[in-house]
Amino acid sequence: MRAVIQRVSAADVVVNGGAPRAIGRGLMILLGVRDTDTLDVCEKLAQKCAGLRIFEDAGGKLNVSAEELGCEALVVSNFTLYGDTKKGKRPSFIAAAKPPLSVEAYEAFVAELRKTGLARVETGEFGADMQVTLTNDGPVTIVIDTDEWKR
Repeated sequence: MRAVIQRVSAADVVVNGGAPRAIGRGLMILLGVRDTDTLDVCEKLAQKCAGLRIFEDAGGKLNVSAEELGCEALVVSNFTLYGDTKKGKRPSFIAAAKPPLSVEAYEAFVAELRKTGLARVETGEFGADMQVTLTNDGPVTIVIDTDEWKR
């Protein structure tokens, strides 16, 4: 799985033109699932995201997690995180997982994230047309690729 985590002061997603699903201070997480992923990594990835020390302590150092602060999170599925741009100008998405694996992994990650100390977890909708708005705080952006954990 691949997660792009942004520290935000606010974020929201509008799904199919509906009402915004919004969070305040916390994490905006774009989540991609690879065709070789398994669900057993969801718990560790969720804990890693919630526990990342990317918020400042009293001394101004990145030393506090969203979980410790009781922040919120917004999770949006994003198969384009597995876009391969090695050849030509049109990305290939062959490595991105397809349903049912992609849906199951996304839902399992969200369920595990909700078990952490975050105040609230909002979501987009898998496969829907979505518009995401966010205010990146810092900016702070971290990319986690679980394939690197296997090396």
